[in-house]
Amino acid sequence: MNKPMRLKTCKVCGDEFQVLRSLQSVCGVACAVRLAREKQDKDRQKERRAETKAAKEKLKTRADYLKECQQAFNACIRERDYGLPCISCQRHHSGQYHAGHYLTVGAHPELRFEPDNCHKQCAPCNNHLSGNIVEYRKGLLAKIGPDRLEWLEGHHEPKKYTIDEIKQLTAHYRAEAKRLAKQRETP
Repeated sequence: MNKPMRLKTCKVCGDEFQVLRSLQSVCGVACAVRLAREKQDKDRQKERRAETKAAKEKLKTRADYLKECQQAFNACIRERDYGLPCISCQRHHSGQYHAGHYLTVGAHPELRFEPDNCHKQCAPCNNHLSGNIVEYRKGLLAKIGPDRLEWLEGHHEPKKYTIDEIKQLTAHYRAEAKRLAKQRETP
């Protein structure tokens, strides 16, 4: 007994056809040629995107890498402090939250990526009250304790990160933010 030939829908034109070979996905030669050309076009676009991405990567400066790392670090801090109130005013509100530095990045670049120096802060405190530093210090004292605060306010050696170190930090903080978000979502 012969099996009845099953029908399949052509990937290109949408017509139904009888399958002659097990891997056949088109109804005829014209559709096969069209499918091959479409695949070639997609492959070329993929190659162009990869080349463009590589060219953009070559043009990046150290400052660009620092900016990316700062964004990853800030996202990690906001994720770490999710559900906590603003470090300065101790309020919960529906506005935007920042990752506010206690000691500014301009004055203390060596503490830019120090987690004890950066905490969730509401936009009014961070932007309009210039960090609301007096209240920030009170919140920081309660959160990290006097020993770590004393260390934070002490002297630190300047750091000059290489591009490779910055890339590693970026990857670390992205992974940490992802881990914290996943941990928060799972009961």
